Amino acid sequence: MAAEARDITALLKAWGQGDRAALDELTPLVYGQLRTLAGQYLRKEKAGHSLQTTALVHEAYLRLVRAGDAGWNDRVHFFAVCANVMRRILVDHARKRASAKRGGPAVAFGGADVDLDQLPAHESERAIELVALDDALTALAAIDERRARVIELRFFGGLSVEETATALDVSPQTVMRDWKLARAWLTRELRGA
Repeated sequence: MAAEARDITALLKAWGQGDRAALDELTPLVYGQLRTLAGQYLRKEKAGHSLQTTALVHEAYLRLVRAGDAGWNDRVHFFAVCANVMRRILVDHARKRASAKRGGPAVAFGGADVDLDQLPAHESERAIELVALDDALTALAAIDERRARVIELRFFGGLSVEETATALDVSPQTVMRDWKLARAWLTRELRGA
């Protein structure tokens, strides 16, 4: 384990035990990585969209701080939770935009054309794709929670195969198999097959 990962893990555990100074030390260590993750989500957006990288990071961070002790296991667990929180923020934002644009609730996922190699831009015309992907991922979680988590951690969280395997306590081969099967299932569902 790299020194920075050990430091992050130690600070997460200290923060979980109520040490506010640990949170102050943790912030600069994870902020850059959270910003990179948020930037990946928002990189396709046109200038002037309403949700900026910094705002996404700050909103996610505020939700994590408000949640308090999440029983952090390590750095990978922290970033896995961050991925989930950012996903929720982006999807909530996309749902509001899609609903406002159409004058009602967002459509269900059937028939959406989502590229699973790229995160749909939430502010663009493709906002509905993000909502559709989230709906399909929720449906997948009802059938196979681990495969849904693999997609969430790799696609939304930007975790490597090895980090995902560590987070889920499975082998990298299992992650790759789940990744392929989950992508195929999501592609079929999103295309309404």
